[in-house]
Amino acid sequence: MKLKKGLGVMMVAALLSSLLLSGCGSQSSSSSSGEKTKTIKIANYFAKDHPQNVALREKFKPMVEKESGGTLKVQIYDNSTLGAEKEFYDGVRNGTIEMGIPGLIMQADIEKMAVPEWPFLFKDYEHVKKVLNGPIGKELTEDMEKKHGVKPLAWSANGFRMFSSNKALQDMNDLKGLRMRMPNIPNYIKLGKLLGMNVTPMPISEVFSALEQKVVDGQDNPVATLRASGWYEVQSNVLESKHMFSPNIYIINSKFFNGLSKKQQKVIEKASKSAADYEFGLMEKSYDADKKFLSGKNVKFTTPDAAFEKKMEDAAQPMYDEFYKQYDWAEDLVKRIKAEQ
Repeated sequence: MKLKKGLGVMMVAALLSSLLLSGCGSQSSSSSSGEKTKTIKIANYFAKDHPQNVALREKFKPMVEKESGGTLKVQIYDNSTLGAEKEFYDGVRNGTIEMGIPGLIMQADIEKMAVPEWPFLFKDYEHVKKVLNGPIGKELTEDMEKKHGVKPLAWSANGFRMFSSNKALQDMNDLKGLRMRMPNIPNYIKLGKLLGMNVTPMPISEVFSALEQKVVDGQDNPVATLRASGWYEVQSNVLESKHMFSPNIYIINSKFFNGLSKKQQKVIEKASKSAADYEFGLMEKSYDADKKFLSGKNVKFTTPDAAFEKKMEDAAQPMYDEFYKQYDWAEDLVKRIKAEQ
């Protein structure tokens, strides 16, 4: 009898345990409000420790998951895990990926999205933030939903592009004939040629060997990329030309976003802006740290004086003359951007 009684107690305990576990399982697939949990995949092409991904991990993901009350979960896919820029951008467009942080890949169809990368347009980070986070930034993105089915959420920073080389670049004569690797993008190539360089377009994956084998003399990128890619091993100098600013932008599939509750939408918008602002700060701080690191690797930095800056800007002016002829909105937009300095 004692054995049967003991078995009965054990069976009841097991039954209660089973019920409790099944109850916990149902809660994990839905929120306390009864809403089904939705997962947001967010893709980008940056390395795991790049400020973009630090901001996603430290700001965006915890804010979204906490403030949505558990109704939204975030999965970060860095380092081109879900494809290169065009591939994951198309994924967000067609809805197979909920969110992404591309560069300005969409500019071929949405002309105004090329403007932030026009040469010598921005003076510093404060100028960039003032423009992109204000009415002009909204104007640049206004066709994205209509044309591509993606909703812009927040601008973030890749950084100011600078020229590195295997010799000091101190005036326009030093740029003349310099064999410069640049991305295979028309505006980049045109700028390099106007500055007097012999431009060699090539994929970023080939840059190290091209520099090492002296196929090219230099390249252009934010210094964070110079450091992360190890190019300081085959480059001795950096000209702080700041000839272009490269932004990124948080985007979300419009259909997915419109299917969320108003609360969830506000949470995503708030978290995107908070994370992007945090990333801007990280980028600014990382420049000083990257410059210190590179200087420790015997890379010498040259800050162009006002006269050198003006000569570079004057050399690039034909690009603007062409933009003004091509787009009836371009001259007014450039004036408004420069007025924000």
